[in-house]
Amino acid sequence: MSIRVSVIIPAAGSSRRYGMDKLGQDLGGRALLLRTVELFTKRDEVRSIIVAGPPDDLDAFRDRFGAQLGFHGVQIVAGGRVERWETVKNALAAVPDDATHVAVHDAARPGASDELIGRVFEAAQVHAAVIPGLAVADTLKRVSEEAVRAEAEDAVADLILGESAEAATSKGRFVQSTVDRAHLVAVQTPQVFEIGLLRRAYAQADLAGVTDDAALIERLGEKVLVVDGEFRNLKITVPNDLALMRTMLGMKSPEGRPVHKRF
Repeated sequence: MSIRVSVIIPAAGSSRRYGMDKLGQDLGGRALLLRTVELFTKRDEVRSIIVAGPPDDLDAFRDRFGAQLGFHGVQIVAGGRVERWETVKNALAAVPDDATHVAVHDAARPGASDELIGRVFEAAQVHAAVIPGLAVADTLKRVSEEAVRAEAEDAVADLILGESAEAATSKGRFVQSTVDRAHLVAVQTPQVFEIGLLRRAYAQADLAGVTDDAALIERLGEKVLVVDGEFRNLKITVPNDLALMRTMLGMKSPEGRPVHKRF
């Protein structure tokens, strides 16, 4: 079975944890957002790409990215103002009628390999909901909700930190339990769904707090297939993530490239 995929890229977030506009950051001479879009532009299965930008700043978003995105035939629509699900739902309304599947991919995941995307698309030919995931390798702890402040005793702080003893305070949370990591995976994108199933999922009431499209499929009682993800498909959340991504992709930081090769 041949699938016709419409790709939705939610790009309406505020980049609050990054501290600035992360989607416009330089990644090998092009904006991070453009690098993400380019993951899909040469895939035969992809028939359309929809980028959902910030609704209250959409004109500026178009000014910044519109020309480059337009070169790839990308449609820009307004995303949601508060939660991610609003953005995906808005973009879903723009999916063309001839699409058989929708792939939702985080705008800040520019490192997904063509092999990973192919693996997900191939599985989507026989399964209605497919997501990539990585087995959890670290020990997981459930901790207290509220942070507490830990202060070193003066004598110990003086011994260890000297003049910086006054700064010897840190916030932490107490461990409540250790979580069994057996059969746990860290979920990634692109997540691919048969279009009728995804529309039915987004027609459900009370979507507040949903951060993962597959969770809505699970609510319907439908099965979601997990295929192998990959470490390089990390989501850029803080500046150190971008530095790591540049290293994995073999790209220099802007300061390490000639001026005429910076965008």
